[in-house]
Amino acid sequence: MSKTFRRNSMDCQIESAQCCSASVSQTSVSISDFSDEILLNILRFIPSHDLMLSVNRVCRKFRTLCLDKSLTAHIHLHKNYTANDNAVKQVLKNLSSDIQTLDLNGCYWLAGSTVDQVTRCKNLVNLDLSGCRLTSVRLSHLLTTLQFLRSLALDVGPGFDLHLVSAEGKAALSRLLELKQTLLTPSYGVVPCCSALRSLRLYLEASEGWSEAGGCTQLMVGQSSVPHYQNLRWFSARLAPGEVNRTLLALYLAVFSMRVPEGLAGLVLFVPGPAPPRPVAMMALMESMVSRNMVSALQLPRTWLDGAMLGRVLAHGCPAYLNVSRCSAPGFNPLHVLLSAGRDLSPLRTLNLRGCGRGPVPDSCGKAEEEMDAESVKALTECCPHLIHLNLSATHYHHTVPAGQDGHLCRALGRLAFLRTLALPVCALAQSSPTSMNTTDSNTNVTSGSLLLGLKKSNRIGVPTYRPKTDVSGGPGEDQQERGLCIQPLLKGCPHLVELELIGAGFSSAMPRNEPAMRKDPAACSWSYSVGDGELAALGGLKFLRKLTLAHLPGVLKGTGLIELVQGCKDLQSLSLANLGSLKTMNYTQALLETLTYCTQLRDLRLEQPYFNASAAFFEALSKCRRLQRLCLVSRQGTFQPSSVIAFMQSCADVIMCHMFMSGTLVTCRLLQKTLLDSFLSSRPALSVVIYPLLHEDLANVIRGMPLCHLDEITLFKSRIAEEPVKL
Repeated sequence: MSKTFRRNSMDCQIESAQCCSASVSQTSVSISDFSDEILLNILRFIPSHDLMLSVNRVCRKFRTLCLDKSLTAHIHLHKNYTANDNAVKQVLKNLSSDIQTLDLNGCYWLAGSTVDQVTRCKNLVNLDLSGCRLTSVRLSHLLTTLQFLRSLALDVGPGFDLHLVSAEGKAALSRLLELKQTLLTPSYGVVPCCSALRSLRLYLEASEGWSEAGGCTQLMVGQSSVPHYQNLRWFSARLAPGEVNRTLLALYLAVFSMRVPEGLAGLVLFVPGPAPPRPVAMMALMESMVSRNMVSALQLPRTWLDGAMLGRVLAHGCPAYLNVSRCSAPGFNPLHVLLSAGRDLSPLRTLNLRGCGRGPVPDSCGKAEEEMDAESVKALTECCPHLIHLNLSATHYHHTVPAGQDGHLCRALGRLAFLRTLALPVCALAQSSPTSMNTTDSNTNVTSGSLLLGLKKSNRIGVPTYRPKTDVSGGPGEDQQERGLCIQPLLKGCPHLVELELIGAGFSSAMPRNEPAMRKDPAACSWSYSVGDGELAALGGLKFLRKLTLAHLPGVLKGTGLIELVQGCKDLQSLSLANLGSLKTMNYTQALLETLTYCTQLRDLRLEQPYFNASAAFFEALSKCRRLQRLCLVSRQGTFQPSSVIAFMQSCADVIMCHMFMSGTLVTCRLLQKTLLDSFLSSRPALSVVIYPLLHEDLANVIRGMPLCHLDEITLFKSRIAEEPVKL
C-alpha cells in the first residue's frame, strides 16, 4: 500500500511539473515586462550616447527611462571610443540641464567645437577634460558659464596663458575644491587662482626639450604667485622621467616651506629613477601631518622616507594607502617598521612593497634585486586581513621550509579573502630549488670543462613537459596537482582576484619611455625556470580574472598552459605577455594562436617577444577577438606582413589603437601607418596608429606624440597594481 501511495504521489508531482512548464512556455515574457528598477540597473551599463541616440527610440517606456535622473546626471564617456563629435554634441544638447558630472577623460579625438558645447551644462559640478583640446580662451569661456563647478581636470599644454582667462573665469577657479592638472609644459597652470583647493593632483609630463629651452626660469621668478594651499587635504604628483619634471615638482613643493596646510592628510609623490634631494620643507610638512591628522595615504621618493619618519606616521594610525616601492635601504626595512609599529593595521587597503626586501639575492639569480622577507609578509597577512591591492613584485622569493616555520608564501596570501589585485615575482610560484635544473637560456652563457660539450645532445633536466587536459571541466591531472601544489592555496583563498601580475624579477621592457630601446634582454632568476605551463593552466581557476600580465617566464615551453588559462578565465579583458620561454625563438606560436580563439571578451592585448612573426595566421586568430579595441606589439627583430595588418583592421571594426614596434624599414612602417589612417580614420574617430622601428633613434620623440591614455595604460610596460590610490 505504501508503494502504491508513493507511486501516485510521484505521478502527481510529474503532472504538476508538466503543467507548470506548459504554462511557462505559453507565457511570453519580454524585457519590457521587467520593473523600472531592474531596467534602470541594466541601462546603467550602456554608454550614454547610445542611450540617447539608440535605446530611447526602442519604445515609449525606454524613452522615459533613458531620461531618468539616475542616468542623466552623471555622463561618463571615458573609453567610449565610438562617441564621435555628433553623438557627444547631441547628448550635451538633450541633457544639458540634467548633467552634474561629465567625464571626457581621454577623449582626445573630440574637436574643439565639441568641447565648446560643454557650456550648455550650466549645472555642472564635476568636469574632467583630461586629454581634450583645451586652449586658454576656450577654458575661459567654459569657466565663465559654469558657476557651480567644484571639480576640474584638464591638460596644460604649450601656449597656455592664465592671463587670457577672464575675471569671471578666475572667480570660478577660486571656488574649485578639486583640481587635476596634466602639465605638458613647465607651468603652474590654473593653480595660482585656485585658493580654495582641498585636493590637488598633478601629472608632470613635460618633455626634456623644455629643460634645454629654460622652460622653468619664468616659474622660478614668479614663484610667489602660487597660493599657500591653506585648505589642502590631498596633494599628489606623478612624474614622467626627466630633469625638467623634477625641477617643476621642486617648485610646487617650495610653497610648503611658506605655510604648511593644517588639514593635509594625503601626500603621494611618485618620482621615477634616482630621487631628487629632499626639500627642506619636507620634514616640517610630515611633522605637521602626523601631529594634526591621521595620514590617509603616503608615498615618497625612495631616499625621502626613513624608518623614523614612517614610524612617526604609523604612531598616529595606519593609512589606507601606503606605497613604499623600492624604499628599502641598509638599516631600513619598511615592512619591519610597519609590523613593529604596534598599531592596528586593519585599515590598510592598498600596499605597495615593490622592490622592498631584506637584501640582495646571490649573484646566481641574475640582476641584483631584493629578496622578499617572506616571514614578514606572512605576518602581514595576519595583521592586514582586509587588504584589497598588494604589490610584491621586483623581489625574489625562493621557497625553503626551515624547521618550525609555515609553508609556501602562496598559503599565507591565501588568507587574504578580500584581495582583488596582486603582483608577484615569477619565482614566488616555484615549488622547489632549481639546483638540478638545466637553466640554459638564450642570453645566458654556460661554461663547462667537458671536452664533449656541444658534441652530444643535452637533456633538459627539471623542466617537465606539461600535457594539457583534454577536458577542462574535469578534475586536475596528477602532474598538475603535484606541480601546482604551492599555488592552489592562493587560488582557493583568493578566488575573486580580478587582476594578477606575474613579473620576473629584474625584467625590463625592450621599450623604455625616454631612452633607446633595449638591445639585450636581462637574465632570468634561476628559480623561475620551474614555473611553466602547468602553473599557467592552474591560473584558469581564477574565474573572475579580468586583467593578466605575464612577463619573463623562461620555464614556458610550448605555451599550452595559456590555452587552459583562458578557457577557465572566460571574462579576461586585458592580456599582457612579455618574454615567455626562449628568447632566441618564438616557441609558443601555435599555442598563442589557439589561445586567442578563446579570448572572446578581450579588449586589450600587449605582446612583447623577440623574433615574433606577426604573420597572417596570427592576425587571423586575433580577428576572432571581436571585442578587441587596443593592440600593442613590441618585438626586437620581429616581422610583420602589411597586408595581414590591413585585413585584420578591416575585420575588427572596434580596434581603435594599433601600436607596432618591430623591425622593418622606416619607409615600410610609415607607409602602413598612413594606409591604416587613410582607410579607417573617418569611421573610427578615436583611431590611434603608430608603427615604427623599435631600434630607431627617434623612437622617444614618436612616443611623446601618442595619446597619454594609451601610452600609460598599455603601450609602456610597467607594474600597475597598487601604484595609485583608488579614488572612491
